[in-house]
Order: sequence, then C-alpha cells, then structure tokens
Amino acid sequence: MATLLSQPHGEAIGYSFTQPTSVPNKEHSFYPYTDNGGSTLGITGSNFAILAGDTRSVAGYNINSRYVPKVFKIGGDDETGEGAHILLSVVGFAADGQALKERLDAVVKMYKYQHGKSMSVGACAQRLSTILYQKRFFPYYVHAILAGLDEDGRGALYSYDPVGSYEREQCRAAGSAASLIMPFLDNQVNFKNQYIPGSGEGHALEPKRADPLSRETVEELVRDAFTSAVERHIEVGDGLQMMVITSGGIEEIYYPLKKD
Repeated sequence: MATLLSQPHGEAIGYSFTQPTSVPNKEHSFYPYTDNGGSTLGITGSNFAILAGDTRSVAGYNINSRYVPKVFKIGGDDETGEGAHILLSVVGFAADGQALKERLDAVVKMYKYQHGKSMSVGACAQRLSTILYQKRFFPYYVHAILAGLDEDGRGALYSYDPVGSYEREQCRAAGSAASLIMPFLDNQVNFKNQYIPGSGEGHALEPKRADPLSRETVEELVRDAFTSAVERHIEVGDGLQMMVITSGGIEEIYYPLKKD
C-alpha cells in the first residue's frame, strides 16, 4: 500500500492492458482463394473449334486429384451435356470455375426455354463477360475461354480475364503453363515472325498468313503443347481432355499424360 501511495504525482499506475509488450499484434484474416493449377488452351479452324485442358488438380506441392476436368459443355439437355453447342474451359480456383460453369449453363438453358432457340456463341460470350463483371469486387478467380461456331459456321474463340474483359482470338492458352504454351501457339498457329522463303530480298520478306489450320494439324499441336508443358511444369499432367465442336456436335477425346 505504501508503494502505491509513493508513486510520483501525475504518473499513472501500470495496470492498463494496452501497455506495449514484446509480442507484436497479429492480424487475423481469411484469404478465400487458392490456385489449383493446370492449364487450358483453345484453337479455332474454318469449321471447328477445340478446347483442351489437363486433368491434374493441385494445392501447392500436393496433388488433390488426377482427374478433374477443366473443359465443359454448356447448354446441354441433361447431365451428359447432350445437345450442347458451346464449350467453356476454366482454370485457376476450381470451386470458382465450377460455380461459373453452372451459372453460365443455367443462363444458356433459360434462354432456350424462354426464346425457343439456342443462344449464339457471340451472345453467350457477351453474357459471360457480364457475369464476370458483376462479380468484379469479389471476382471469380479463374481464366475462362469460351468456344463454339459462329453464325457462318466458323470456329469462334473468346478469352477472358477474371473481371470480364474479353476478345475473340484464333488461339489462346491459360493457366499455370500458359507462359510455356502461348509462345508455341504464336509460332505454330499465328505464324508470328514467320516469312515466306524467297518472297523478297534481305529483310523485305512477305510474312506468312495466319490461315486456319486443319483439324488433324490442330489436334497434333494440342498434344505436342501439353506433352511439352508436362516436362517443365509440375502443376500440369496426368491426362489431356480435348473437346472438338463441329456442326455435327461435340466430340470428347482423352489422352494420358505423364503422372510424375
């Protein structure tokens, strides 16, 4: 008691819980996203479009599953996707990808029920952009690619960023190995920096035109792209899921990839 009374005048007694300590304050937070790895790519032709993706799902250095599809049929009549005429690939956070796929699928089906006709791939591309933009403050953590046939029967491919910006392209890669696959596609599909031999003198050569490739050539390029990617990237592998959309419908093809 005498000690308490002997405190210097005006000096507070140290009973406050706000006194500084040697342990720093810790901020408690929740991060809702994770990257489940994998890669996808799309290539169009004169009368077809192909979307493909590997089937590995990872979390860091752990493999969650060796068969998680990343390419889906949109607007089908039942769970098998029969009657679908649009393809969607999603890579990034698998839960967001599944949610986005189900929402777009419901929109396309509702359009058909209300209007008595199928939604065009161009209209679906715009609708997907709107869906992504509506979630721009808490976005779907995915890179989406949409494919189908346009009104003229030509292959159409649309690539997106997570908040809805999109453009129509002839080819696009997304996901973990995009930086490995996209330069290959630029060279083999877009013919970037390729010239016709003997078309001029010195550097005045005529560039090669990026004409649509045949289906057989595109399927071979897709296999080569993923075979190369699995050699260099641990988040890509196990299986290659390829879907080809033509005027006759959608065909699904599966190829095994490296599992190590």
